[in-house]
Amino acid sequence: MDDLRVKRSAAIRRLVYGSVLILALGPWGGAASLEPGGTPDGVPPGFSLARSGDVHDFDFLRGAWTTRQRRLAQRGVGSAAWQEAPANQHCAAALLDGAALIEESRFPDGKPAGLFLYTFNAQKHQWSIFWVNPRTGRPDPGTVGGFEGTRGEFYGDDEDNGRAVKVRVTWTASDRDHARWEQAFSFDNRTWETNWITDFTRGDSARLCPKS
Repeated sequence: MDDLRVKRSAAIRRLVYGSVLILALGPWGGAASLEPGGTPDGVPPGFSLARSGDVHDFDFLRGAWTTRQRRLAQRGVGSAAWQEAPANQHCAAALLDGAALIEESRFPDGKPAGLFLYTFNAQKHQWSIFWVNPRTGRPDPGTVGGFEGTRGEFYGDDEDNGRAVKVRVTWTASDRDHARWEQAFSFDNRTWETNWITDFTRGDSARLCPKS
């Protein structure tokens, strides 16, 4: 079992460091929440690639978490139907003296669901967040931003089933043991539709995040 854990940890680190190299050479991503009032330059409310934060913004995320996840049944069609998603387990660890984090997500049966990669640009004082799909091993385009107080906002451009979308990711760090992650898309550059909500509750690291 220890050998399997070592191999799994080594594989994760190879994936993460490979993703870091990719990102260094080039530039992600509840009834439906619609927020009207697109801005004059044709982007939805709040959208900005200039939001900044602090290198300690994600200190709260380190460790183990259990989750409750809800997702919109259909995106971009005005649906108000929500469904429960698997209650994945998450483990987050810091790298590069806190300037990067990896957050591994696993399904309830222990199989890998994917990986979030967080990197901090010390010159721009800005975080970038990328989702790494385990099937492809490559990161999504990513969102950028930072925290103001207990709320973090991160924005970017992506595609959803071939449709161009603006992406908004928000984090709310309620306290040391609770946090919420939300994802919203804008299909029309005027309104936001929240399509995924994850509530985090701190878990037992010794049980959920075996050491390498």
